[in-house]
Amino acid sequence: MGIGEVVYIVSRLVLGALAAFFAIVLWSKTRDVAWMLMVAGAIAAYVETVYSILKIFGIVGEELFSFGSVSLVSLILTNLPMIFFIAAFAVMVARKSRRR
Repeated sequence: MGIGEVVYIVSRLVLGALAAFFAIVLWSKTRDVAWMLMVAGAIAAYVETVYSILKIFGIVGEELFSFGSVSLVSLILTNLPMIFFIAAFAVMVARKSRRR
């Protein structure tokens, strides 16, 4: 493992941890559905980051569930943050269009 890979892994872990930490702090201060979905998306993104790093080190395997040649866990974890973000944006669009 080269220095570039180490910097990549450490930067993803540190920045993701900061984003997840502040998301959890925000979650405790707000009860707005759109913001809660954004928080869930940030936490899901960090979970995906941790899972992909564990996969790089060979700690977790992908043999349990697979959809073709793609692990079902990887497929879900990769797309889950975007699903939460889409839901949050949809809530905000619906909220803004109702006010008119």
